[in-house]
Amino acid sequence: MSGLFLRNTSPETALRHQAKVYGQASVGAPPMSVPHLDTRYVEGKRSLLFGPYAGFKTNFLKQGSLLDLPLSLRPDNLYPMVKAGIDNMDLTKYLVGELLKNQDARLESLRDYYPLAKPEEWELITAGQRVQVIKKDPTKGGILQFGTELISAQDGTLSALLGASPGASTAAPIMLQLLERCFPQEQAAWQDKIRQLVPAYGQSLNENPALADQVFEQTSRALGLTF
Repeated sequence: MSGLFLRNTSPETALRHQAKVYGQASVGAPPMSVPHLDTRYVEGKRSLLFGPYAGFKTNFLKQGSLLDLPLSLRPDNLYPMVKAGIDNMDLTKYLVGELLKNQDARLESLRDYYPLAKPEEWELITAGQRVQVIKKDPTKGGILQFGTELISAQDGTLSALLGASPGASTAAPIMLQLLERCFPQEQAAWQDKIRQLVPAYGQSLNENPALADQVFEQTSRALGLTF
């Protein structure tokens, strides 16, 4: 699945917006499809992005081979893939509808956020490529996984993150989990430094109101907010 966005590089329009504005996902749409208007800088040039719109390619990476998906099919994974598609028919219909959208339909979605959008200022770009994770399930056959999952070799020499792109709310815990899995022998020596960086590490804020206040105060101070 490729992530498509409308991009506006018109200096006059881009300079009028300094925000990331989220909307609500359409009925039956996956969580990562929440539409948003986003200010971005690419190579020092300011632009506006709006999306995402779903696309489909059979390559797993943007520069990968179109044979990636066909060559990944095996007798033991074909049934989970088909079953996951059948069990998520609303999502399947949504994705097909997205693929059938033309430029006019995409602009119509944009105008819900930016009614004065000029068609000639917006171009369609491929911002990224995402491979949907489908896990085998003894009851359902196959289930879609929309979150993230960290996969690590038993000896800790290799680790990979599968699933949705991690944002600011999940990147730090994912990295802490990676350190625990891949560097268990270093954990004792690293504890003081980790707790210095993350005061709530290994503790439940629900059970420690004083620590929760300390963390919120520290975060607010770092962000210049009033606590």
